[in-house]
Amino acid sequence: MNSAPVIEVTELKKHFPVRKGFLRRKIGQVLAVDGVSFAIAAGETLGLVGESGCGKSTLARAVLRLIEPTSGAIRLEGHDITALSKAALRPYRREMQIIFQDPFSSLNPRMAVGDIVGEPLQVHDMGDVRERKLRVAALFAQVGLGAAQLGSFPHEFSGGQRQRICIARALALNPKLIVADEPVSALDVSVRAQVINLMMDLQQERDLSYLFITHDLAVVGHISHRIAVMYLGKIVEYADKAALLRNPLHPYTEALLAAVPVPDPRMKRKKRHLQGDIPSPINPPPGCAFHPRCPYAETRCKREAPRLTEVAPGHLVSCHRHEAATRSVQP
Repeated sequence: MNSAPVIEVTELKKHFPVRKGFLRRKIGQVLAVDGVSFAIAAGETLGLVGESGCGKSTLARAVLRLIEPTSGAIRLEGHDITALSKAALRPYRREMQIIFQDPFSSLNPRMAVGDIVGEPLQVHDMGDVRERKLRVAALFAQVGLGAAQLGSFPHEFSGGQRQRICIARALALNPKLIVADEPVSALDVSVRAQVINLMMDLQQERDLSYLFITHDLAVVGHISHRIAVMYLGKIVEYADKAALLRNPLHPYTEALLAAVPVPDPRMKRKKRHLQGDIPSPINPPPGCAFHPRCPYAETRCKREAPRLTEVAPGHLVSCHRHEAATRSVQP
């Protein structure tokens, strides 16, 4: 695995204004993503986990410039793409692709799937008509579909097959980074493993980098090299997969791991039930955003927000219980 980062994100923020009244005055803002930093090397998968509403999908779209970030920096292979115009960003679009959560709604029902997969090639003017058809047929074979299915429409495929079509479309331009936004959550359990294994095989063949977004730690533990845990727009823990699954340090990570089902009925696992729902990103609680639900919360947690602190090599956590371990750093 190459250590040079394909993508570097530094202090990325995305705040949405809240407006009210006839004149649409701004009365607040939604802190959807609030200062997130990470880097992904070539051939590496960073798993991003958290509850629904924590800002994972917003972060994915901001990284790809599908929505404009409020502040921060995005570097693709060392090139700052944060403020590029649409025309200047166009060559970099080829290097970054996305796989959406729902394969059916992300495919045009009026287009044959062969045309859907070939559309990126046409948009970026890559090859002639014959070369595009050969490329699309090769992509279909690579994701386990047949050339005879090129003329079929999305409704004629199963959920797993539709997601394979979405993967083929994402691969069409030979990208270096693929953002997978909960790509298996809409699929049957039996199909999930097939799609995940396909993505892992493609990663080895093409040296792809993945930002894999999910709320399922069991899935992310299978495919990821490193894991970032997100809560209310911020990363609260960031570590190597083995270190995080073996020794979670943030109370939120502990609760997520405790919720993962154990296949052995004889094995008992201590339950850590979180109290209440995730707070509103419009009006987050003072201090540590997790303190209203944390079983270890102290007076300091209600007043002072913890910093993301490295407590072991490569293992960062945002929690006052571990803050004194060493200096504050960013991943």
